[in-house]
Amino acid sequence: MTWTTPDLCDQFPDVQVAEPVFRGFGGQARFCGPAVTVKCLNDNSRVRELAATPGEGRVIVVDGGRSLRRALLGDMIAANAVKHGWAGFLIFGCVRDVEVLATLPLGVLALAAHPMKTEKRGLGEVDAPVAFAGMSIVPGDWIYADANGVIVANTPLL
Repeated sequence: MTWTTPDLCDQFPDVQVAEPVFRGFGGQARFCGPAVTVKCLNDNSRVRELAATPGEGRVIVVDGGRSLRRALLGDMIAANAVKHGWAGFLIFGCVRDVEVLATLPLGVLALAAHPMKTEKRGLGEVDAPVAFAGMSIVPGDWIYADANGVIVANTPLL
């Protein structure tokens, strides 16, 4: 089924709509799925661990605290996410290896690109509620993203 976020907003006006702060970096411009949340600041240990588990079409939502100091996703983690069936990433932070990300069949939205990797200290929290860009997201909420923006619903819309 073909969909766009504007059409979904018209049909479901009570959805949450993200502030327009995200840039597309992945090879898949449109993606959707249930959210798996991660809270982390300048440490992508939990993101890396999640990408190595069965994705089943879900979206990894990362609250990186709007940090522009380190990249929370790079080519190796993204390739692993593709291998394990994740639909995409919504990152309130940075990514790197953007030339490779653009070739992968994966949705990737983030604030910016940054060349520096994170320090792996095992920090971060999985399945915690997150709030950023004017949205509140809990695990299992549905993320819909395309070139028009990002919306969040607490039930599947399609």
